Amino acid sequence: MATATIMPETNRTLLAAVAILGYALAIGYTDNYVQVIAREAGLWQFHATRTVMAFAIVALVAVPLGLRLRPRKPGAVALRSAIHGVAMFIYFGCLAFLPVATVAAGLFTAPIFTLLISRFAFGIPIGPFRVAGVVLGFAGAILVLGPGQGGAIGLATVLPIAAGALYALGNIATRQWCEGESAETLLLGFFAMLGLLGLVGCAVLALWQPAVPEGADGFILRGLVWPSPDFLFWTFVQAAGSLIGVGLMIKAYQIAEASRVAIFEYVILPASAFWAFVLWGDVLDLRAVAGIGLIFAAGLIIALRGR
Repeated sequence: MATATIMPETNRTLLAAVAILGYALAIGYTDNYVQVIAREAGLWQFHATRTVMAFAIVALVAVPLGLRLRPRKPGAVALRSAIHGVAMFIYFGCLAFLPVATVAAGLFTAPIFTLLISRFAFGIPIGPFRVAGVVLGFAGAILVLGPGQGGAIGLATVLPIAAGALYALGNIATRQWCEGESAETLLLGFFAMLGLLGLVGCAVLALWQPAVPEGADGFILRGLVWPSPDFLFWTFVQAAGSLIGVGLMIKAYQIAEASRVAIFEYVILPASAFWAFVLWGDVLDLRAVAGIGLIFAAGLIIALRGR
């Protein structure tokens, strides 16, 4: 009698790392164009429009690819989607009034929260090598994004760090609460929640009608505007890229332990820097290069200890 072949834990960790790399390359490219979108449209309209486009793409490919979209645990999927959705709205919202370094450094505390939640809420053991990997990765993130770009440590960092904690909890929920769900189900739930929050924001701004600054400064306060061809095109690129990227990220968290996968997400920093250089000609300084080195060292530690 033939027996089912079980993929070793080491191979699953390596496969998760490859999936996260694909996620980072896709998201790093599309996120570089948020600044283009922000010049004329608002955060809330962007997310609502992107969700409609993402649903249209999924509808076209669902039958040919045999996607399973119905959730087995609707409550768990909805809760996970809400946690990740709020985290992303806090992150993008903070970019309107806080330095990028402060917001990004706050969000990249997520792996630390992942380890803490995994250990104290779910009893998952964590070894000294993974702890060292998180410390190295976080130090690398600070070097790449931190001081020198206007970031400051203070009360203003509470919201970005809250986004990091929520992001970590959502990542853990992917495996702990939503076991057995397909990646496409979780992906669709994530986009549905972002779209719902976007519609709520548009409705609130339509009633409130605050004064909106010009250009990207008005990203968070801008309500519905007539969409231009550029907005529709780059939002579609965002929708397609996010479907691919976030789908790969979800799959990574499904096949390997969250505390191992989380550290690989630091690769989005060098990926974003790579696309920033290719698209806009931005060049990293030596400090940032050193930070990227620490990030890859952290990922290597986790990969080698992924057993």
